[in-house]
Amino acid sequence: MIRLSIPLRQALSRLSLPVLVALAFGTMLIGKADTVLVDRARMALADTLAPIYAVVAEPVNALRGGLQEARMLWAMREENARLREENDRLHRWQAAALSLEAENTLLRRQLSVIPEAPWSLRTARVVADAGGTYARAVLLALAPGVEIRKGQVALDERGLAGRVTEVGSRSARVLLVTDMNSRIPVTLESSRARAIMAGTNGDHPRLQHWPEGTRPREGERVVTSAEASVFPAGLPVGVVRWTEGGTAEVELFARLDRLDMLRIFDFGLTGILPPESVARPEPRGKH
Repeated sequence: MIRLSIPLRQALSRLSLPVLVALAFGTMLIGKADTVLVDRARMALADTLAPIYAVVAEPVNALRGGLQEARMLWAMREENARLREENDRLHRWQAAALSLEAENTLLRRQLSVIPEAPWSLRTARVVADAGGTYARAVLLALAPGVEIRKGQVALDERGLAGRVTEVGSRSARVLLVTDMNSRIPVTLESSRARAIMAGTNGDHPRLQHWPEGTRPREGERVVTSAEASVFPAGLPVGVVRWTEGGTAEVELFARLDRLDMLRIFDFGLTGILPPESVARPEPRGKH
């Protein structure tokens, strides 16, 4: 090992930084002076390393593909287990439904139950959200030959939406359940208590006039009541939600803010009909 004197080591340490800076500037000057040479050297290095990269990348890609395949197989195994469990549960529900259907048929035959009248169904597209006199109503476009009567019930794919209030030759207007003019007799499904669902022009109608001692419970399902032959019993409406102010409201199943198609049902009811939007005088004969 060569021993250097202290003054020599100090001189070398002072010269190291200027030498490195000079080399850096020299490299930059060479690159600026002959860029073609530098590019050739860089590409030659890249050509030399490319086969090495390719050889190294093959096992890495194979390992990555194997891990992805293993994750997919594990996910498929979990999905198959879930589907088998769901299938077993559906088979149990099917057996229970068949048993209840047979029991229901037997009870109906023993009690001589009169079957309900068959109902008809029409589908119409919502073309406008113009309520006219009403704040919450939609306009339906009717195909030629489609007959809709005033008072028929409108539902979307999830639940009750409203009732037909006006009918023209090619259009009809449906008063939504959220309009302040809407009053619907409903039943609280768990307690079987009757109430009135009143529209507020907001997103959630309110519950009113339920019997004393049968306070609506949070999350309780609300269905239509057959009172006054206005609606058939059992149509899905929504669930009870209590506000912070202590008001019982109904969170509707129907998505009234995104109505596209409505199903118009004729249940053959002749109860109270909704009022006309605009009163029209009867024509008088000439004297």
